[in-house]
Amino acid sequence: MLGQYHCQRKGWTVPLTDDLKGQVKKIFREQWSKRVGRVVPSPADLALGNDAVTLEATILYADMDGSTQLVDSESRSFAAEIYKSYLACAARIIKSNGGTITAYDGDRVMAVFIGDTKDSIAVQTAMQIRWAVSNIVNPAIKEQYSTSTYQLRHTIGIDTSEIQVSRIGVRNDNDLVWVGRAANYAAKLSNLPSGYVYITDSVFKGLNDNSKYSGADPRKLMWEARTWKAMNDMSIYRSSWTWKLK
Repeated sequence: MLGQYHCQRKGWTVPLTDDLKGQVKKIFREQWSKRVGRVVPSPADLALGNDAVTLEATILYADMDGSTQLVDSESRSFAAEIYKSYLACAARIIKSNGGTITAYDGDRVMAVFIGDTKDSIAVQTAMQIRWAVSNIVNPAIKEQYSTSTYQLRHTIGIDTSEIQVSRIGVRNDNDLVWVGRAANYAAKLSNLPSGYVYITDSVFKGLNDNSKYSGADPRKLMWEARTWKAMNDMSIYRSSWTWKLK
């Protein structure tokens, strides 16, 4: 019956409104159990209640640009091939660099990096994804669809901060939520104009020289300082450089 919730384990039915009110009150009243994490947790590592792991993490969001126009102007099969190609390359590169994929959201992927060199590794990963798009995905599109003018564009955002990880949802249907500045800012950065990797000043300060300067010219900075108007003139950096895959 609509508007009611049935508890199979206890065998009773209650109005859905009453059940939701009870659940929300429990969430706000229940004390949090928090612990510092050393590895990226999985849903099985956390209880569905107010249980959390905190960790220092660098978050990467890789996001296709113009996906709405793509699905409006091209066939569903072609659009699906673009989505799959981009996400397949991004995911494999992320995992090859030790990142953990935490979510796929339509045309973008979220990944977490931890450890002492997390900022540099995340940036290297982003530049490798850019290289793969330019040297693998777009050439493959042109080879398969010689008359098509479509070229994949994308943006990658990266930030770093302390993150609190909690398990959300209901029994047998749940996932993790990543709460903290890095998750929010990385996602927002990936919405900026395409063609760049965007990082916060916190990430820039954590980069090693290999991730800041060109290997061919150690004096050549690969990053351009910008002002993020939408975020109270926050200082950020962007780069159009790529990192060749081996």
